[in-house]
Parts: sequence; C-alpha cells; structure tokens
Amino acid sequence: MSQSGLAGLSEQGLKKYLTIVFDHGNIRNMEEMAISKFKATCLAVLERVRKTKKPILVTRFGEPIAEVVPPSVRPRPANWMGSMADSMDIVGDIVLPTTEERD
Repeated sequence: MSQSGLAGLSEQGLKKYLTIVFDHGNIRNMEEMAISKFKATCLAVLERVRKTKKPILVTRFGEPIAEVVPPSVRPRPANWMGSMADSMDIVGDIVLPTTEERD
C-alpha cells in the first residue's frame, strides 16, 4: 500500500500496517567517529572528551570497536593542612637545645 493510501485510513486501519517498536535497552547518545579520523586526531579527541565529559564511539567499517569515555571522578584528598595531627608523640623537652652547651 502506498503512502497516499495510508493517509485515508483510521487509527485502527493504520495499526495493521504500522509497527512501533520501543527499545528500552542500551540507549547511547554518543558521537561516533571512524577509526581513521580518531587515529589522525587522537590527542585532540582525548582532550575534548576530558573537557566535555561526553564519550565518543570509535567505529571500523561502521562497527563499534572502542569507546573513549571520560575518567571517573577521583575522590579529593583531604586538606594537607593538619593531616598529620594526632600522628606523632612528643618525647622529651621541645624547648631545650638537643646538645649541651660547652663553655
């Protein structure tokens, strides 16, 4: 049946000819790049992924072979100021010189 023939059909009639498929699987909304282009611009692509946090799918002949994804977020180290608190013991007098003075 041609498109012009479908225009006059009711909703019930359209259901006979049209199929709607909902794919709730893996939805990927990432840019695709041919491996040849990736090879030529590798460092720039890596920097772009790092800055934008958007992954890129590298393909060969249209088939996915790799995903370039941004690095995972590292936990920030605790502030170094005061990080040694309570890790040392003071033994002896800290005011007197360490050696005896000679006259």
